[in-house]
Amino acid sequence: MEISVYNRQRKIRIPMKWLRTLAQVALPECLGRPSRGDAPLPHLAVIEVTFVSDATIARVHRDFMDIPGATDVITFDHGEIVISTETARENAARYGRPFEEELARYVVHGLLHLNGYEDQEPADFSRMQRVQEEVLEVCLEKLP
Repeated sequence: MEISVYNRQRKIRIPMKWLRTLAQVALPECLGRPSRGDAPLPHLAVIEVTFVSDATIARVHRDFMDIPGATDVITFDHGEIVISTETARENAARYGRPFEEELARYVVHGLLHLNGYEDQEPADFSRMQRVQEEVLEVCLEKLP
C-alpha cells in the first residue's frame, strides 16, 4: 500500500517532508485499529492526501456533497483525502494547537474515515475523536 502527499495550494507554507513522513507513520497505525468489515482502507493500493486552499475544498464540498462552504477534511472511499490548509490554520489558532499538528490530525482523521470510522452521530464522533488523538500521539512520538 502506497500513500502519497501533495501540496496543491500556495497560500500557506507547509512542512511537506514532515507531512509525508507523518503519513507513512500514520497509515499502519490507522490500519492497526479495529475497522468496519466494509472499510475501504485495507483494500486500497494507493492513498492520496492533497492539501488545498479553502476555495478548492469549498468547490469539492459543493460538487460532491452538495454542501456550501469550506471544511477541514473530505475523504473519498477510493482513497483520496483532501485537506484545507486555511481551515487547519484557523482551527489550530482557535484550539491553541500547533499548525503542523492540526494538519497531521487531519491526515489521521482521513485515514480513520477510510478505515470505517464515522463522526456524524455523537457516540461515533466521540469514539473517532478518542482514536484519532491516540493515533496522533503515537505518530508524533515517532517523528523527529
